[in-house]
Amino acid sequence: MNKLSVVICVFNEEQNIGPLYDQIRNALVGISHEVIFVDDGSSDNTVSEVLKLKGENILLIRLKKNYGQSSALAAGIDKASGHYITTIDGDLQNDPADIPRMLQLAIKEDWDLVAGIRAKRKDGMFLRKIPSKIANYFIRKTTGVKMKDYGCTLKVFKSELAKSLGLYGELHRFIPVLASLEGASITQVNVNHRAREFGRSKYGLGRTFKVVSDLMLMMFFKKYMQKPMHLFGTTGVVIFILGVIINFYLLFLKFLGQDIWGKPLLLLGLLLLISGIQLVTIGLVAEINMRTYFESQRKKPYKIKKIHNVGTKKILQAS
Repeated sequence: MNKLSVVICVFNEEQNIGPLYDQIRNALVGISHEVIFVDDGSSDNTVSEVLKLKGENILLIRLKKNYGQSSALAAGIDKASGHYITTIDGDLQNDPADIPRMLQLAIKEDWDLVAGIRAKRKDGMFLRKIPSKIANYFIRKTTGVKMKDYGCTLKVFKSELAKSLGLYGELHRFIPVLASLEGASITQVNVNHRAREFGRSKYGLGRTFKVVSDLMLMMFFKKYMQKPMHLFGTTGVVIFILGVIINFYLLFLKFLGQDIWGKPLLLLGLLLLISGIQLVTIGLVAEINMRTYFESQRKKPYKIKKIHNVGTKKILQAS
């Protein structure tokens, strides 16, 4: 079976390290694997607990400070050497026993990403479950990527997909959207979810605002990454036309002898004109940057899944 890299981001999880590693080791018997712990600036004894572990192919990556889960995941994925990579929370709420089933599904049916769904989630209703359901609904509707549970960390990726995601800021919540932008094939399976036994949750309602801002970024990536002028230019033209209409109306009133100076409508008309010009200019600059991004790195604005030689019935390498 293909080698698997298990990436675990930990932050002040000293009591969970030993039990989690034992469960992973028992779950992956017979599967060639490595376990990568990424310490995201813990202030307790998390690092010491990882260093106490006994076993082969255990890697500890210590970040200089707390960068956040997205950066920690990126660090672990960058160092992973497996053909497949699985990500799992360090708080024992994900069940390592689900990993072999997800890995087998990814290999057998050639999925790029197998994502977990916390079907019977063991979290608080008002502070965790309801906000999560609302966030999942808006992300599905906004991005068009039909995932039931965006917040479940337990996932299995093909290595080349995981390493191409570009996890920055707080984008770990939008991994399925990023994978979709890469043209990945994605499936979902129900997984076990357990109540937290040790430590405390690092998440609160404050992350809702981060989700909203990141969702706006995902909307741009999903719909306008390769055509930013369609967003900024179209909006700018509409606003500019509204400004022109308002100013022609005020000019007409001026010809009729009315005093238009100081009217709120005059200020609105001028503001719309300036805003329209600025948005069109932003669209032009974004288009230039987009072309620089692709052409300077010889990137293509498309990704080929497979190339079939119909005559010989062979599948050629997509390069």
